[in-house]
Amino acid sequence: MSVLKDERSAEEDAVCLGDVTLSWRNLSVYAMDRGRRNICKQLINNVKGAAKPGDLTAIIGASGAGKSSLMAALAFRVGSEYLIHGDIRVNGMPVDSSYMMQNSGYMHQEDIFVAAMTVIEHLWFMARMKLNGNVRVLDIGRKIDDLLKDVGLTSRRDVRIGSGIDDKVLSGGERKRLSFATELLTDPKILFLDEPTTGQDSHSANCLIAQLKSFAAKGRTVLCTIHQPSSVIFGSFDRIILIAEGRVAFAGRIDQAVEFFASQGYECPRKYNPADFLVAIVATGSKNENGEEVARNICDVFSTSKICNEIDRILENKQIESHRSKLLFDAKFITTKEARYCSRLYWLIYRDFLQVSRDPSIQIIRILQKVSVAAIAGLCFVGAVNFDQLGIQATQGVLFILVSENAFFPMYATLALIPQELPLLRREYRAGMYPVHLYYTARILSLIPGLIIEPILFATIVYWLAGLRDDAETFGLTLLVLLLTINVSTACGCFFSTAFESVPLAMAYLIPFDYILMITMGPFLKLGSLPVYVRWVKYISWLLHSSEALSILQWTGVHNISCETTDSELPCITEGIDVLHRYDFDETNFWIDMLSMVVIYFVFHILACVCLWNRCKSK
Repeated sequence: MSVLKDERSAEEDAVCLGDVTLSWRNLSVYAMDRGRRNICKQLINNVKGAAKPGDLTAIIGASGAGKSSLMAALAFRVGSEYLIHGDIRVNGMPVDSSYMMQNSGYMHQEDIFVAAMTVIEHLWFMARMKLNGNVRVLDIGRKIDDLLKDVGLTSRRDVRIGSGIDDKVLSGGERKRLSFATELLTDPKILFLDEPTTGQDSHSANCLIAQLKSFAAKGRTVLCTIHQPSSVIFGSFDRIILIAEGRVAFAGRIDQAVEFFASQGYECPRKYNPADFLVAIVATGSKNENGEEVARNICDVFSTSKICNEIDRILENKQIESHRSKLLFDAKFITTKEARYCSRLYWLIYRDFLQVSRDPSIQIIRILQKVSVAAIAGLCFVGAVNFDQLGIQATQGVLFILVSENAFFPMYATLALIPQELPLLRREYRAGMYPVHLYYTARILSLIPGLIIEPILFATIVYWLAGLRDDAETFGLTLLVLLLTINVSTACGCFFSTAFESVPLAMAYLIPFDYILMITMGPFLKLGSLPVYVRWVKYISWLLHSSEALSILQWTGVHNISCETTDSELPCITEGIDVLHRYDFDETNFWIDMLSMVVIYFVFHILACVCLWNRCKSK
């Protein structure tokens, strides 16, 4: 009895801590419409199968057969636009998306990287985001060095990944190898790869498949989709799953596949790539001599074949095995990750700052633009700002320039910021690397240096060239108002960029919104004359709050404004307080305006974060 118990205990430990078998039964995948109310199309139709440790299993089939949909469903990497029905298990135990995110790797067909980062920087970033916080820095560095050696990127460790249009960047094959190394950082129990050989030459593709075989030989479960494998690559697979029109046409060893199709009257010619032959036989629309659809007929025959019964035995064995090891599975198999919000936030900010610092040309152009516009605007008002009747108009003109330059340009410049990074964000969010609000917070924090330097630079030049009030307190508070103005405007741009699916659509709604804000900001229309149905806009117009606050700073405490004018019939304003009343500004509203802008700032960012989260969950 004791020997039996020891054997059973050893087996259970292997189940929980070592090799894993991925199995699925009655699995269907549906594409839903935008509102998730109706099913648009069935992508996978009631399939079953298994992928065992030590085997390199390939899902093959024609384009549109459902290969990627099946693998994404097994890996729990589908978005809310898909509906999944079925039973997915690991070692006979039901698993969920949380387990798969923590214990599997998923290499996408399309490589998406931050172009400004080098190979080593990317791997360090991914290691810090994926690995447990208790892993020592020395161990991480050693692991990264080993991975670079394994995938042949040691000599390219300090090369920028690039976007494909830069010089001295990674080639397509090198980017694939970097994606592969990224997924191996966590030494996943299950590795999914979607078209890993796409865009590679035959030698690079063969090398990658050899690396996959080596990884699988360590007792890992490897499942990949592949569209058109060469005969050499096809011969490297231990098992294949042939998909036709969302159903399984065959699942088993390669030699079994050739024999099975030969038994159905489809014998593969000699010196012909078996992969091309199998895919062509079950291609969509192909029919036999009797006019029957070949794919449907093959799928029906396979579902009752002896080979398919082997899958049922694997599923039944794992079901029995799961009952014996349930308690141990619950205790050891499912791992948890600590939140590590501060660490992840730091590394997200680090990556965002690298993007900014590695492209200094954009920053230099923006600074030169600010200096040029500020110099031109300031020189236009030299000598015009005086304490007389004409000086009132000139002063308000300078304030309008200060507000509008720090409102409209940053607002529109931000519109493309989030959309261009959305594909990478979606991928990393669905992989469970970080929550959306953490990414959004890091992205906004990385913009703050520019949102401080630009308004200070612009306002300093315009303020002193135009000759506004020359006391330090007024100048300092003016800078504070403008800092709030540019940050609120950026928050507004972020909201519109996340609320709409494209930049042109966001701009189509933002432009009329800006016109309303500009009309109600004070200089163009007396606020008291606004119609009742529009009057509420002034409460959300930070342009109004900014204009009022700046006007209060310039006119509070000003007396004895000169009345010398060329037209004696015009009214004469002699007090600064009267200037404020002329625009319906209240001299007691300065800190109310400041607080209002702070509130609007947070409201815009909260709405933007919610919209971004919603877009990440949808397709």
